[in-house]
Amino acid sequence: MIIAARIALRRTPHPRARSWLARLGPGLITGASDDDPSGIATYSQAGAQFGYTMCWLMLFCFPLMAAIQEISARIGRVTGHGIAGAIRAHYPRPLLYAIVGLLLAANIINLGADLGAMAAALKLLIGGRPGLYVVGFALLCVALEVYVRYERYAAILKWISFVLLAYVAVALVVRVPWGLVLYSTFVPHVSLGTDYVLTAVAVLGTTITPYCFFWQSSEEAEEEEIDPAAHPLLAAPEEAPAAIARIRFDTYIGMGYSNLISLFIIVSTAATLNAHGITNIQTSAQAAEALRPLAGIFTFALFATGIIGIGLLAIPVLAGSGAYALGEALGWTTGLDRRPLDAKAFYATIAVSTLIGVGINFVGLDPIKALFWSAVINGVVAVPLMVVIMLMAMRPDVMGRFTLPRPLWAIGWLCTLTMAVAVGIMFATW
Repeated sequence: MIIAARIALRRTPHPRARSWLARLGPGLITGASDDDPSGIATYSQAGAQFGYTMCWLMLFCFPLMAAIQEISARIGRVTGHGIAGAIRAHYPRPLLYAIVGLLLAANIINLGADLGAMAAALKLLIGGRPGLYVVGFALLCVALEVYVRYERYAAILKWISFVLLAYVAVALVVRVPWGLVLYSTFVPHVSLGTDYVLTAVAVLGTTITPYCFFWQSSEEAEEEEIDPAAHPLLAAPEEAPAAIARIRFDTYIGMGYSNLISLFIIVSTAATLNAHGITNIQTSAQAAEALRPLAGIFTFALFATGIIGIGLLAIPVLAGSGAYALGEALGWTTGLDRRPLDAKAFYATIAVSTLIGVGINFVGLDPIKALFWSAVINGVVAVPLMVVIMLMAMRPDVMGRFTLPRPLWAIGWLCTLTMAVAVGIMFATW
């Protein structure tokens, strides 16, 4: 989301003068938000059902995920607009409105499922009424986005991302055959069984998601806008070497961190749940609850706390990415650095999206079905959106001299092709 690196960027003229932590920003937050409670459920299911045999997928996903996120970030930094703003300037409006509408629908469903997972995890820890927790978490996230001072909120979000280290701790306190983990990570095990293929598709769809593209590109554009020393690279090409180096560092660290945590979730659930014959896990809260008798109260508490902590980061990213996309599509004033009265429609979108997410938890909608429909909608929007992003990133009238280098172009198209195959499998087996 918004980052403390912005403050450092204002104070120091060159990124090498800043610590490596200060250089991390949109990439770190985007990567961490990708391991949201719904993602934790998917990785837990992969570990519980198939043990260590899906570890290789996280290594496989890393360069693909990092490439498409770097491309999204470059669009924001080069043009000074997020993806929706860039599409608005260069492509037909019906295409833009269809993509943004589907993104909003998927984000809101995902947001509602994440709120429910956080409430269920808190109930496991302290008891109480999940409905009240859903409302409380939603109000807290909206209040932070709207009212907390910009720099302070940046620091909060940045440090929340490290709550995911709880899953590293979980894996370290249970008995894990690390030799087998290494082997399974670097030597792919591929099965053509229907359940294996569908779970692999779910892992890909959870790891490479449209809201992350919109979020990181908009944050790069906003970071440039609020820093008086920074300009869109189209207007200030001399800033490109430092800016692109920072984007690459931030993105690859953030996506590497995300995929490493995903790997540890698979490993920890494989070492506990799968090893004890528990193979049917549908939600992150079920995974946490199943850990209690197998791995002890400490491991259970770490797992459940991680669900709540990362949810506090993912909810604002889901609501914010949708608000950025809608605002840029309709030409609104957008930005979390804006005062509420200066960007009323933008902040109203965040509040309404979160409110609808709350409502999903009170209308009796099965959270498993909610996540299914979120996956379907993300599948519908992901591939055409990635095609547009790749085409846009190679257009000189969009990117000027900053069209993609060939290696990044090739990996970006490989990621697009991989997602197209995954979505095709999803619909073929629906």
